[in-house]
Amino acid sequence: MSDDNQRLADYRGTRDDDHRPTAEEMLERVRRQAGAGARGRLRIFLGMAPGVGKTFAALQELHRRKDRGTDVAIGLVETYGRSKTIEAIGDLEVIPRKLISYKGVDVEEMDTEAVIRRHPAVALVDELAHTNAPGSKHLKRWEDVEELLDSGITVISTVNIQHLESVADIVETITGILVRERIPDRIIDEADEIELVDMSPHALRQRMEHGNVYPSQQAEQALRQFFREGNLAALRELALRKVATSVEKDLEQYMRQHHIEEAWPTGERVMVCVNAKPQAQQLIRRGWRMADRLKSDLIAVFVETPAWARATPEERRLLEENLRLAEDVGAEVMRVRGTDVADLLTHIANEKNVGSIVIGHSSHGRLHEVLRGSIVWKLLRQSRGADVHVVAER
Repeated sequence: MSDDNQRLADYRGTRDDDHRPTAEEMLERVRRQAGAGARGRLRIFLGMAPGVGKTFAALQELHRRKDRGTDVAIGLVETYGRSKTIEAIGDLEVIPRKLISYKGVDVEEMDTEAVIRRHPAVALVDELAHTNAPGSKHLKRWEDVEELLDSGITVISTVNIQHLESVADIVETITGILVRERIPDRIIDEADEIELVDMSPHALRQRMEHGNVYPSQQAEQALRQFFREGNLAALRELALRKVATSVEKDLEQYMRQHHIEEAWPTGERVMVCVNAKPQAQQLIRRGWRMADRLKSDLIAVFVETPAWARATPEERRLLEENLRLAEDVGAEVMRVRGTDVADLLTHIANEKNVGSIVIGHSSHGRLHEVLRGSIVWKLLRQSRGADVHVVAER
């Protein structure tokens, strides 16, 4: 195996002549298998805002599992007095809550220890971002859920997009409201399943006007503030993007596990080939505009060949400037080493499920390309699963 092939095999996490899973992949498979000591699975119903029907959908899922013979129970459900949600509980077992006294007031919280003692196969724990009353075992409900998962209980939960830590500033800009109850993005990212509970902003506003979400007076105020149609449209887009990112990661994991080398046309990530020339900044901006139109991610790749050891200080400065620009526009920056640039770019494009590759036109003369080969032409021949955009130098 050549040095480049070895590096590519190491990059993919498996040797070309041995497709056994890595230690991390084996550990993940064991973790997700049912049985004694296995960690529970987490399924999250994600919505753009309160009232879209997350809790109702979660209760319906719990009924389906019960009908299949699974041992299920409700660890905690928040009905907010909504008649349809209360009816949806039906004959499901509800584990009594725990009373916690705080400043002379009794507050009900989920009894995490009681749920673990009962140890159903599947438990519903509503409102993942909830902050527990002082004196509770955990500060946040998602921490209670982590304990249930560690004890081997599969959990069905719910959350709205505005509670994710990464979008807190965006949500405040959109709605003018600072959301204080937040969860780390890793809770969503590490979930085994995410299901979007979706509806149009107009339909949600109608549901509110009919009194199906909040009482009449509260609904009127909410419709004028948080639940303005423009706000809901923006929150809906955030939720859709989050689910799309999760689906993309699942696809990448599937492709790795099944050793699928050629990119499938479902992913529209854009990859830009960066070098130490001023033209690279033009390529980065071109790639960003493509990714922005496609609502996809941008990847910037620099391949360091042995010739880079002879790079001048000015070339090194220019490369760092180009890579900083890529980071500034939100690209994932990758630096890899090898001798065959086209091979490395092709394998990274396949690994990352890239749909479009942006590369600059070669500045070498025809004789150089005949003697040493053209990176662009080789990339065009090899990139069967991605479109290659060759940009002329201005």
